[in-house]
Amino acid sequence: MVGPARPQFVLFGSSIVQLSFSHGGWGSILSDLYARKADILLRGYFGWNSRRALEVLDQVFPKDAAVQPSLVIVYFGGNDSMGPHPSGLGPHVPLPEYVENMRKIANHLQSLSDSTRIIFLSCPPVNEATIRANKSPYLSELVRTNELCQQYSEACIKLCQEMDIKVVDLFTAIQKGDNCFTDGIHLSAEGNKIVAEEILKVLREADWKPSLHWKSMPTEFAEDSPYDLVAADGKTTLNPSEWTFYRESHWNSL
Repeated sequence: MVGPARPQFVLFGSSIVQLSFSHGGWGSILSDLYARKADILLRGYFGWNSRRALEVLDQVFPKDAAVQPSLVIVYFGGNDSMGPHPSGLGPHVPLPEYVENMRKIANHLQSLSDSTRIIFLSCPPVNEATIRANKSPYLSELVRTNELCQQYSEACIKLCQEMDIKVVDLFTAIQKGDNCFTDGIHLSAEGNKIVAEEILKVLREADWKPSLHWKSMPTEFAEDSPYDLVAADGKTTLNPSEWTFYRESHWNSL
């Protein structure tokens, strides 16, 4: 482990998480905003559902770890919500089981530490027309519908309300944008931007102590130094630790 020790934010989920550093992904946006404040750790697994998440939960989040994450952002549901395959194979998980799996994940994460915070992301919609147009010769037909996505999204939100867990309603949020998908399922830069915005809203509004919003967290090695760039007056230096000019100004308001 490298130092100094920083808060750890873990992104745990399926392909929406694994790809969150691609296509202007929401994970990469968070990593930029928290570059000198927290370590963003990726634990995303393409094609996974809540059953597989339970199988590795103790390995990804061991209860006896010396350091526990400050924040865990969890997304499962898109693959669970796929229609069942006649063979019994595939990622489909019946809705009642999905809810119980997500409850077990939440209970495990809550047991890690009194200071570990949790945000769940609900199942986003899909572009059904694009999915139909992009049939793969290597896969059986993908049964992905917005009707199923909405059912799993609403069930996730209801569970979070029952357990007092912060949740982002991605099914509603993604529908506010245009061109949010790359293939009808996975998120484009615009879709990822919406996810990042919604997560930042939760972090800004959450009554957590300490706050995990990027503007409220201390900046690493923020002290002035004679080795900083020399100012125009030729006598002083400019501390760059809080510079944001390189970043799209939109993010500075979130």
